[in-house]
Amino acid sequence: MSILGDDTATNDQPIGIFDSGIGGMTVAREVMQLLPNEKMIYFGDTLRCPYGPRSLAEVRTFAIQIATWLANQGVKMIVIACNTATAAALDVIQEISPVPVIGVIEPGARAAVKATKNKIIGVIGTQATIDSGEYSKRIRRIDPRITVFSTATPRFVEIVEQGLRLDRNPLEEFMAPVSSIYVRPAFQEIARDYLDSLKRCNIDTLVLGCTHYPLIAPMISSIVGSDVQIISSAEETARDVLAILGESGLLASGDEPPTHRFVTTGTDLLDFKMLSSAVLGMPIGATEQVDLADLVALGQTVGLAAAETEDMAMDFPCHAAGSITVLSTPDENSPTGPAADSPAPQTPSPAASAGSNA
Repeated sequence: MSILGDDTATNDQPIGIFDSGIGGMTVAREVMQLLPNEKMIYFGDTLRCPYGPRSLAEVRTFAIQIATWLANQGVKMIVIACNTATAAALDVIQEISPVPVIGVIEPGARAAVKATKNKIIGVIGTQATIDSGEYSKRIRRIDPRITVFSTATPRFVEIVEQGLRLDRNPLEEFMAPVSSIYVRPAFQEIARDYLDSLKRCNIDTLVLGCTHYPLIAPMISSIVGSDVQIISSAEETARDVLAILGESGLLASGDEPPTHRFVTTGTDLLDFKMLSSAVLGMPIGATEQVDLADLVALGQTVGLAAAETEDMAMDFPCHAAGSITVLSTPDENSPTGPAADSPAPQTPSPAASAGSNA
């Protein structure tokens, strides 16, 4: 089983980035800033957004379809710029992709471990991302002494997109035109309901486990407190892209200005263009639509039907949105902690984590 596509990547091929909607643009923006010579194809699955309430099996199917489409466009690397899709599908897409594939959870976990001082980290994200336990797993793989508290905050995606639609000026500096929208009392009340209990857990670091959430980082920070460091995986993910392409000798030559494509499954191309421009902080060109039926048919060509995906899905417990889940804690019976007598597991390099079959 493998994704169709050319496994002989060249320097001037584009990077493929995808998300359930426009949240992944926060990752795309960091990639464009760090690697200004690179071409990009951004795919937003807005017709099936949000992914958060869906089962991981269903999201895995969607992600494989999109990764197959991107591979057939001749991308040299795939970035899953969606935490839910990363939790659901990263491993399987790495196995079947002819090009390197990375997600956003590992970079976010790595950045959080670097940031924490008291080794108590909070994670917020969609229901599916929180239920997967992926952040806890990856954080504790780096440092088993860390305690992770988690809560699902699904309405934050709704708040972000409502805020972007309330503001119609995408040409200002990133975040400047939209940040004031999120001080609305209704939005603040929702955020407090989600975050107050998490704040009481004495976290000193909070991971934004959804690529929509950096757009409301100022509002989140105002509630959890300025002493809590806010972690977005976007910057760390962009650094991983740079490292992997550099190690593979696939950085763009820069001989000509890069061109970008913006693709969606949605039918409202103007809305997609407006929201994408708002997140990127710059106007984008024409947008394209991919027919959902064609996408589904293309995904079936890799030989992984939805029924097979269902069999591969893990059975994760469901937690109520807004409740706190202790995902991992140190061994309290050990006076010095579980990792005192042995070194913490080594973090693999970005290239090793990319799982390329190329």
